[in-house]
Amino acid sequence: MSDMIVERVGALGRLRLNRPKALNALTHGMVGEIDQALDQFSADPGLAAVLLTGEGERGLCAGGDLRTLYDSTDTVAAEQFWRDEYRLDARIACYEKPFVAVMDGITMGGGVGLAGHAAHRIVTERSRVAMPETGIGYFPDVGGTWLLPRAPGETGTYLGLTGEPMGAADAIFCNFADAMVPSAALPDLIDALSALPPDAGDAGVRDVIVRLAQDPGSTPLAAHRAVIDRCFAFDLVDEILAALAADGSDFAAATRKTLLSKAPTSLVLTLCLLRLGRGSAKLEACLEREFHASLAVLAEGDLREGIRAAVIDKDKTPRWNPPTLDAVDPARIARWLERRADPVFPESRTGAV
Repeated sequence: MSDMIVERVGALGRLRLNRPKALNALTHGMVGEIDQALDQFSADPGLAAVLLTGEGERGLCAGGDLRTLYDSTDTVAAEQFWRDEYRLDARIACYEKPFVAVMDGITMGGGVGLAGHAAHRIVTERSRVAMPETGIGYFPDVGGTWLLPRAPGETGTYLGLTGEPMGAADAIFCNFADAMVPSAALPDLIDALSALPPDAGDAGVRDVIVRLAQDPGSTPLAAHRAVIDRCFAFDLVDEILAALAADGSDFAAATRKTLLSKAPTSLVLTLCLLRLGRGSAKLEACLEREFHASLAVLAEGDLREGIRAAVIDKDKTPRWNPPTLDAVDPARIARWLERRADPVFPESRTGAV
């Protein structure tokens, strides 16, 4: 079976990620197949919408295929993967037809890149949405530095640095999703979308989703909003840690402990990228910045060590370099923000990077 199932069901173009045993981890080949399918769907006047889902019961997509990245000694391959992946993420954000993404179950990293920029983003009661990259020596990419700064207050800073997962209510609260549809109602969603007239447009798709959507319930992050906004308002990680230590609440103490378990360099780089993303006018500007930082982190950072500890040896004891926050060199971070390859996007699409 192919890693991607592309099909037409009535007036619906379907994209089904098909690596359930690997939590539908995204490969370069899958990126290419999705892009080709979008070409095909765009040219089909009979299609009302496009729907992205993941096969299996565990999730939409756990992120990029980290094992392939680790095993590869060809940095050119990694560069081309990120280049094509980020272009696809940007294409989804402005796709010509209504694009619906269902984040049922685990949706992380590259899965957020595919779904988080869609016009219609659905979560279910099983959703676990996260950008956990600081735990593997990386940073929130695939447009994460565009999405996270646009969450309410400093909740995006909190999520980007800690990597904590969001359930349905928090994903909607943080502007990563638009509606909660119960997993049991997803077959009804597919049937209703496939029955739409070709000219239904976004309004027609939205009507279908609204009919099936339910209240996601309380928002756990909202209960900690005051602490998050106060402690994560700083532009230096050590100031955030100090504010959490001074707060005195159990939540602040647990959050501080979580941050101290992450790669120190990744925390500094992530915070820098989030602040730059907050001032960016376009998604493409964030993706462009992330692309060059990705190349730097792969060549000089902790990414390979993080993947080793989490995915290869699974010993959960990464040896970060440097091992402590006070040893992180700001000049090194500044160099990682410089361009390292040809741009992903024409400058007209990014504005000031």
